[in-house]
Order: sequence, then C-alpha cells, then structure tokens
Amino acid sequence: MFSHQTGPCYTESYRSVVAAVSKIQRLDTLAADPHTTVRFAALSISYLTDAHTEIHLKSIAPSPMKLSTLFLIGILFLFPAAADAQTGQSAPMAVSSPFQTLDLRAPNPYRNASGRPGHMYWQQQVDYEIHATLHTAEQEISGAESIRYRNNSPDALPYLWMHIEQNACAAESVSNRLKQPPLVFLGAVFDFSCQGFVGGMTIGSISSSGRVLDHTIYGTTMRIDFDEPLPPGSTTTLELTWKFKIPPYGLARMGRDGDLYEIAQWFPRLAVYDDVRGWNAEPYIGAGEFYLEYGDYDVTLTVPRDFIVSATGELQNADEVLTARQRERLRRAMTQSESVAIITESEAGNPEETRPAGSGTIDWHFMAENVRDFAFAASPDFRWDATNWNGIRIEALYRRGAANWEEAVEMSRASIRYFSEQWYMYPYSHATTIEGLIEGMEYPMLTFVPAMELREDLHWVISHEFGHEWFPMLVGSNERFYPWMDEGFNTFMDLAGAAEYFEGTDYGSSIEWNPLALYAENAVPGKEQPLITRAAEQNNLFWSAYQKPALMLQLLRHEVLGEERFDFAFRSYIDAWANKHPTPADFFRIMKDASGMDLDWFWHDWVLTVARLDQAVESVSGVQNADGASTEIVLINHLAMVMPVEMEIEYADNTSEIIRFPVEMWNQGSRFVYLLSDAREVRRVTLDPRNRYPDDVRENNTWVR
Repeated sequence: MFSHQTGPCYTESYRSVVAAVSKIQRLDTLAADPHTTVRFAALSISYLTDAHTEIHLKSIAPSPMKLSTLFLIGILFLFPAAADAQTGQSAPMAVSSPFQTLDLRAPNPYRNASGRPGHMYWQQQVDYEIHATLHTAEQEISGAESIRYRNNSPDALPYLWMHIEQNACAAESVSNRLKQPPLVFLGAVFDFSCQGFVGGMTIGSISSSGRVLDHTIYGTTMRIDFDEPLPPGSTTTLELTWKFKIPPYGLARMGRDGDLYEIAQWFPRLAVYDDVRGWNAEPYIGAGEFYLEYGDYDVTLTVPRDFIVSATGELQNADEVLTARQRERLRRAMTQSESVAIITESEAGNPEETRPAGSGTIDWHFMAENVRDFAFAASPDFRWDATNWNGIRIEALYRRGAANWEEAVEMSRASIRYFSEQWYMYPYSHATTIEGLIEGMEYPMLTFVPAMELREDLHWVISHEFGHEWFPMLVGSNERFYPWMDEGFNTFMDLAGAAEYFEGTDYGSSIEWNPLALYAENAVPGKEQPLITRAAEQNNLFWSAYQKPALMLQLLRHEVLGEERFDFAFRSYIDAWANKHPTPADFFRIMKDASGMDLDWFWHDWVLTVARLDQAVESVSGVQNADGASTEIVLINHLAMVMPVEMEIEYADNTSEIIRFPVEMWNQGSRFVYLLSDAREVRRVTLDPRNRYPDDVRENNTWVR
C-alpha cells in the first residue's frame, strides 16, 4: 500500500488473492443458488470486499477453473508491472495508493452519482389489513390478513417472496439445527433461538380474488406463485389466514412473561424486491435483522378485556377501549412537558380502575401510514406514563417494581428531542417504550426495553432503541447484510445523546469515546472482520455492527470533516433516503457529494477492510536552508490505514503549538517531511496528543530530545 515501496504492496495483494478464494460465495458474480457455477473474481485494484457493497468486480468465470489459471491470475495481480511489460505500459500507481477509487456500481436512473434516489427510483408499496386474536389460554395468536401489493418495479413478477419468522422456532429450522451460542454484549445476553420451544407458523389458506394460490415454504421464507406474472404498475391483493403458538422467549425479539406479551415478527410479510438484488429473501437465522417494504397498516387486535395494548400506529377507537379518565389524562399530557400518569401505580392491575365496563374480549384498532413493520404489547398490569415533545406523544408502559422506570418517560423524551434537533425530525405521532423480558428491540413508534438496575444502562437501551426510529425505521437499509448502517449509525447518535443527558458526571464526560476504549480488546488482528461482512458471518457483532462503525463516524466527524461539514452531509443522507432503501454505495456517494471531500480512502480502510493505523515520528533534526535554520520533522505512516495528523510541538521555552495536517499529506507516500520554520529549539513532538486514534503503537508517537 506504499507508493515508494514494493514489498508491502505485494504482501497486501497476496492477501487479497487469498481473501478472494475465501469470499467466492459472496461475490455479486454468483447467482443466488450457492450450487451454481463458482466464479473467481479479481479486482484491478489491491483490495477485495463483499459483493453486497455493490463494488463492481471484474469477473473471470471459467467453469471449472484450473489451479494453474488461478495461479496465473494471482501472479498477474501480485506483479502488475510484469503484466504491463507485455504492452509497454507502466503499472498504474493506483495499485499501491491508499487513495484508490472505489469501483462502485455505475450510476443509473434509479440511483444517481450523487448518492441520491434517481429520477426513476422505485420501490414496492405493501399495505396490510390484519385482524388478529390473542388467545391467552392457548398461548396462541391467530389472524386473517389482507395484503395489497403494488408492483412499482419495471419487472413482471411471476411470484412473491414472504417472511414467516415464527418458523425460526420450528423443530427443523436452521436456527434450531445450528444451536448457535447466544451473543454477549458487555454482559447482556442476546439469545437468537427460541430456547428449546418448538413452534412455528401454520398457514391456513392463501388466495387472491377468490382463487387459491400455490405456495411453498422454505423455513422462514415462503414463495407464492401467480398463474400469470404480476405486470409492472399493477396491484394484487392476497388473503391469508394463519396461527402460531407464542414462544416464552422468541428469537430475542418477542415473547411472553406471565400476563405480559411483547409481540413482533408475528405475521407473514413481504420480502423486499428492489433494483439492486431483486428479491431479498434470505432466511432469518437470528443475528441478521430485517429489510422490509413500506406501507400502510390497518390492524385490529382482539384481546381479553382487562388488557391494555400499545402498538405501532394511532389508536382509532380510544372511546371504546380507554376510560374517560385515561383519555383526559392523555389530553393533559399533550399540553405539558411534565410526565402525567395515565395509569398510576395504585391503579395498575385493577381492571375496575383501568378498563371500561364489560367482560370477554375487546378490540383495539390501530392505523399507521408509511411504516415498514408493526408490533404490539399487551398486559393487564401496566403502569402508563406520558408526556410530549413538539406535539409527539412520549409514553412508557411498565410493570410495578421495574427498576428506574419512573424516569423512563423523561429519558425517552430527551432522546427523541436530541435526535430530532440534531439530525432529523422524528417522523411519527408517538414514541412508546415497553418494559419487559426483551433485552432491547425496536419497531415503528414502539420499543421493547428491560428493567435495569443502573440509570445509565436504562438510558442507553431506551435511547438506542429509539435511535432505531431513524435507522432503519426511517432510513430503510438492509439490516441482514449491512448491520453497521443501522446499529452503527444509531450507536454513533446515542453516544452524544448520552453525554448530553448525563452532562456533568464522569459517565457523561467519558461515554462519547467509549468505542475507542474498546478497540484493543475487540479489533484483534487475525480475528477482526470487515464491517461489510454480513451479520450471520460476524464473530463479534458487538464490535463490527455497533462499536467500530460508531468510532468510524466519530473520527470522520471530529477528525476528518469537522462537525459542520459532517453534519450537513449526514443530514443530507437521512433526508434523501427517508422511507427508502439505500445501499452502502449510496451512502458513500452522498457523503462525498454533500461534504465535498473524496472519502473513498476512508471507507476502504474502515468498512471494506480491517486496515490498521500506526502513525510515528521517525526523526526530528535541525537543518539549514536559504531561509535560515529550521527543524525537519519526518513522519511515517507504518500501516495500511491513513488518517489526518494532529501534531503537538513543545519548545524548550515551555511553549507549544498544535499543527494539523489533512490526509492529503500521504499523497506522495508513507513518509512525510515537514520543515518547521522556527528557530526555537524543539523539545518534544507528539502525534495524536488527544489520544483520539486507534493507533497500534503509541510508543512511536512521541519524540523527545
């Protein structure tokens, strides 16, 4: 990677060829079926990365490919000068440059060169009408579902793909057969299994216009076949019936605890069909989350009369399901910033105080517009606090005795306010958090958060789950392939929000740079994986999906672009892709377009590879030139990652100064010479004096006379 040396370049190239072999099945030259022809791909530049970034790979596709051919490709790749000797052309400098251009998919009418939706951008519209019943005696949910699917694509669709994630609890599911260990995030355990519960969804019928449709189930996905392809611009309506047993703990996303039900991943829903990959029907295994179409929801939930229900969307029949006192308290909560108890501690669990008169069951009716999912929670035992910010209803529903939850509504309000003021206005009518058994999960307008002993922990999880209302609820990236684009972006936002909420405390002063403190423990050479690695293949999701991308954006904002420049670009990304489906290439392009800075070098080092940083002071010496005495300071970039440099110079007279160099200092190679035109004697030179970089060898950051 060094333009003035050959050895490191060849070493990096060799590793890239080896990496190519291990990544064959993830190249975008492969068909969806892993048993199709294997193609070997080599880049014309010295890096390899996951296909799903839309990095265009120059494919070589003999089938079968002989080992000798692979060897020849490797030789040509490792020694470009030898290949160019055949044509008399010199080897391109880009091969060894850290500033090589990413070879992204060409812009097109759907996604333009600025990283924004093109003038012909399209996505499908999927609207749901669901009537579902919670059967508490049988621990079951049954439903009837009507789906209106509009094909806005230019393609005729012979079939539709759907997700039925409850089948992850089936005995023969991939998750159950693999028996993968749970993920541990700083002590919090996320078990993406059903913990021995055997369940799954039973599909009763599927029809359209009275005609039964053939369907085939493959684990957590289902294909529905049409008699004739669905033409572009046309609409079809599907009618489904289904039921499933509610797992006590389902996939770390939903479950039940006594009379508390947190229900998600609970109805058949359409997979995304997009202009990048066609159908995104990858099976649900656990760690990789979701990628969903936007649409309108009309949902009626039948529950026991003594239950309180909170859900995505706006309640349509409050007069029928809430008491007059509860409705009046909700109106008051919308007029003041202080919390109002909609159901007090003494009232919770007492249906005579909390429920309208009657017996049997009752229907709760909710509607939501332009959202990508729907979830709900139900219990007879909720306490219910509410307030508002900027006309947005902020709510917390929790059981008696839940630690620190009396502050939950204020924590929620602070999070919604901070994210809205800093990045993009909250797009929904309410923001509600539910206390329960789930360690932390997010849905449009609704989050699931556990009780926690420490205020700081509770605030972090509440804030993090609400941050997901921006990523991926609003900006709908593909979580199954790119968890860093939602978990990482969200964690980045959370850090500054937590620092503000706990301002003046040790926690508040340190939390914002916590990912840097985690670097050495998690970014282990030989084990660390590129951020672009899809979720199901990551061995340290805590680092690759959450903490490292947060650190990446922190450094981009504070050390590369500056706050004003970064904030404008990041807001531009959110605004451009609100309620749409961006890819990494779109993000890379819009950050360049809106910031005015080419950042390919940055994304290459932080997203596509596991490049490491080691900036060093090689020497400091006095020199004599035409302008008189000066000091020559030689800086070295030892490893593949490049970053700007901040250098502190301390003089013998006890004064000091800070000099900052932009990343372009490395344009001419890994050695940079700076002539300091100052006659004062230099006593000490220190790189990264604020300790902001994950520098591998800090000992060489300082030179002392």
